[in-house]
Amino acid sequence: MTSPEQFYQRDWSIHPPAYSPGYKTSVARSPIYSKISLDNSVGELTGPVFGHSDTDPGDNDLLTNFAQPGQSPIGERIILHGRVLDENARPVPNTLVEIWQANAGGRYRHKKDTYLAPIDPNFGGCGRTITDETGAFAFRTVKPGAYPWRNYVNNWRPAHIHVSVFGSGFAQRLITQCYFQGDPLIPICPIVQTIPDPDAIEQLTATLDLNATIPLDTVAYKFDIVLRGRRSSLFENRLEGN
Repeated sequence: MTSPEQFYQRDWSIHPPAYSPGYKTSVARSPIYSKISLDNSVGELTGPVFGHSDTDPGDNDLLTNFAQPGQSPIGERIILHGRVLDENARPVPNTLVEIWQANAGGRYRHKKDTYLAPIDPNFGGCGRTITDETGAFAFRTVKPGAYPWRNYVNNWRPAHIHVSVFGSGFAQRLITQCYFQGDPLIPICPIVQTIPDPDAIEQLTATLDLNATIPLDTVAYKFDIVLRGRRSSLFENRLEGN
């Protein structure tokens, strides 16, 4: 039986409006009809799910998983680590966490990315890992660079890493973005400006973690992901809540 504290009433006021003219692509993509709440189907709840057999030991190390032997990608070496937690701060173990990002110059390894920054031949820009029994995950990578985008003249995306979390079924997937503490582009980003709650923006910002930093090697940032509830992270593919 579900106890009262297991789920919390969603606070819709903290979610960004679907129609946000400052974020130009939302004008054409935003829905024009009222939201409909749908239960998960049997297939979504019982379908296949990723597990330990779907990852390799080096998948979470973006410094080596695409680099040539003896080579390393260019950029600030960082560790991005944290925990996946539920609404009552309990760990969510055995969950697949994936990331993808631009390189240190702000360019993605994608044929349609035509930004002037060069492709790094030793950086693939994607990784995956499974959370342990405490809900913990960790990646080694380079800090991504900012890049321009055609929202308005001279708009730049802050440095960010895309994060995907899979649930207990293949169709249960949440996607968010991780920003970095102290980036002056965060408060002026049109996408971030659609978020009305400052606390929600703080939860999307990885903080410097000197305790996990490796001296003379790698700077660490901490980024916890909270599922559902009052402390939930904001997920871009589930703006209605998770």
